[in-house]
Amino acid sequence: MNIKSIEKNGNQATIVVEIDKDLMESGVNKAYLKARKSILIPGFRKGKAPRKMIEAMYGAHVFFEDGLEEIFPQVYEEAVVKQDVKAVGRPNLTDMQISEDNVVTITLTTDVYPEVTLGQYKGMEVEKAEAEVTDAQVQAELDQMAQNVASTETVERAAQMGDTANIDFEGFDNGVAFEGGKGENFDLKLGSGSFVPGFEEQVVGMSAGEEKDIDITFPENYHKDLAGKPVVFHVKVNKVTVTNVPQQDDEFAKDVSEFESLEELKADIRAKALERAQKQVQSAFEQACVDKAAENTTVDMPKALVEAELDNQMERFAYQLQMSGYTMESYAKMMGGDLNTMRNAFRPAAEKQAKVNVTLAKIAEVEGITVSEEEMNAEYEKLAKQYELEVEKVKSMVPAEEIKASLETRKVIDLLTSSAMAVAPKAPEAKTEE
Repeated sequence: MNIKSIEKNGNQATIVVEIDKDLMESGVNKAYLKARKSILIPGFRKGKAPRKMIEAMYGAHVFFEDGLEEIFPQVYEEAVVKQDVKAVGRPNLTDMQISEDNVVTITLTTDVYPEVTLGQYKGMEVEKAEAEVTDAQVQAELDQMAQNVASTETVERAAQMGDTANIDFEGFDNGVAFEGGKGENFDLKLGSGSFVPGFEEQVVGMSAGEEKDIDITFPENYHKDLAGKPVVFHVKVNKVTVTNVPQQDDEFAKDVSEFESLEELKADIRAKALERAQKQVQSAFEQACVDKAAENTTVDMPKALVEAELDNQMERFAYQLQMSGYTMESYAKMMGGDLNTMRNAFRPAAEKQAKVNVTLAKIAEVEGITVSEEEMNAEYEKLAKQYELEVEKVKSMVPAEEIKASLETRKVIDLLTSSAMAVAPKAPEAKTEE
């Protein structure tokens, strides 16, 4: 194989390659053997037509493009990898010339990994908030714990705010039942604001077995078919229940935890909440360091890198949707768009992340950051323990390159954050009245 020329222009490289006759012939013959199974030539059984007969009918070079595909891994190795052309994605075949003696000369064009010029990435001033837990947060968690162990009791009295009324209801617009206005055995927490304004207030005072009509006017910003309309709901109360929430005292603490007093329980809630808050603050600080290092980097980003990151983000989002029972197509339609609309919505994030990726990779290169075999094995063991799997099973599921890249990225982020100077976030600017 003869590399005739390599020209680089910005983020693109053009490579002209003359392919060895024997190599090309091997590829063409493989292509013929695959294709002949589906080719029917008069006088021959399907799949039995000689290559020369097919070439005589369809052209002497009928198998050359497919033949090139067969040998492309070897061509790529010689023309791209060994020439230190850092291609991004698969090169495009832009020209193929076949001489009279069947010497094939091809022209490949490819996006190449960009030149990355780092700005400041050590000693950056980066905002970092203080982790804090308020009394209100502690109380909110206590209240939730109390709700979790609360009991319900049916009462034989008229419904009051705060009670739960189990109701049957049906809505009528000028005497005609409207779609979506009917429900049976619906538990309505009075005062929750979950129904149309004015509805819950009129259920107050009704007892089990009582029925009545409730006059309601829908808000102007409601569904267009009912916006601003006066309607009537026929309501029947089936039962009224109250929720008995335990008093938050030492006995409550003993019932819901391993602690002997309410103060000990509060202290534990605060400590755990503070630990979570600290992790969130540190995570936000790390991301801010990465973002700032990327902002300080100069790079002419190849389209192929952005598209590859966009593919990754779309694939991850598709997986998340699948877990919720949606497809990308159905979600896009539900949001009033299509797959192209969604892809364009993801593009700014993909562009930002692509720049982050090349920045972190360049820092790793400049700083000589590497990952040892021992570190990779330790990570595999950690994952195996986390997911309760054999180490060899994890190795078969997670490629070594993925583990290596993850550990390398972690080291770069540690470098950025350990050298950064954390500063207090700026106070938001006060709005001035015009």
